[in-house]
Amino acid sequence: MRWAAVGVALIAAGPVLAQDIVRPIARPVPPVAVAIDVLTPDEDTIRPIARGSLAASDLRPVARPFERPDLAFGAQTRPLFRAEIGLFAFSPNAIATSPRPSVRPASIETAAEARRVARLRGQVCGDPAIQGTTIGRINGAGACGVEGAVKLRSVAGVTLSPRATIDCPTARALKTWVERGVLPAVGAEGGGASSLRVVSHYACRTRNNQPGARLSEHAFGRAIDIAGIRLRDGTEMTLLTDWDSAEDGAQLRQMWRAACGPFGTVLGPEANRFHRDHFHFDTARYRSGSFCR
Repeated sequence: MRWAAVGVALIAAGPVLAQDIVRPIARPVPPVAVAIDVLTPDEDTIRPIARGSLAASDLRPVARPFERPDLAFGAQTRPLFRAEIGLFAFSPNAIATSPRPSVRPASIETAAEARRVARLRGQVCGDPAIQGTTIGRINGAGACGVEGAVKLRSVAGVTLSPRATIDCPTARALKTWVERGVLPAVGAEGGGASSLRVVSHYACRTRNNQPGARLSEHAFGRAIDIAGIRLRDGTEMTLLTDWDSAEDGAQLRQMWRAACGPFGTVLGPEANRFHRDHFHFDTARYRSGSFCR
């Protein structure tokens, strides 16, 4: 009974309470933005009109073209559209159509295709970046000889002088060294690396040409010796004269470090007196990893 009495009292007081409730004031309707018909030449900026404030009827040319020389398209000025003035904030730097490149002449295409075919024809070891001629098996005296020999002309765009006879695993390692060691170390100095001066490749001989010593990796086409790097301007970095120089010493040491990994054996001027003037690289593999000295 008590709660019923309370409910009847609240219903009776409803109209009175409703009068005291604070109701929010209706949000004012913002004024409709007006599209700009004409821009004067001294206006520095064009501000966009609020989104949705333009009607479809506004998408029509302005009555008078905006005559400024820097907005000329061809021989005459183009009328500005209200949508351009408002929604898209028309820029004086805009262009009527996107520029398209001209059609490449057929002669350029022909020359590029000829170079591609020649590159594929000159590749060895299944890699277009390794250029030369395939020799095949070389039978040497005694245990000497090379399986799958190739005569390299260039690797990664750097020529070999003279051309080197080695096997494909050694050729691939040489390419990796040129790409990761020689080219980054030389950089743009002298126009970049042009050629490698090769002082030994396949040769049926003992290690360091010492009587009674074991056969060198050169005897199996698995080694190459490099004494210098010639640059495109004709200058040359040589291990004999530049290993300790302030100008090229750091670069030659960077090349030496980059060879450790692609090659199994890496010897330089600090290895012994037999290598003071060249790098010796070979692809012999050891359980302990690359031997670099």
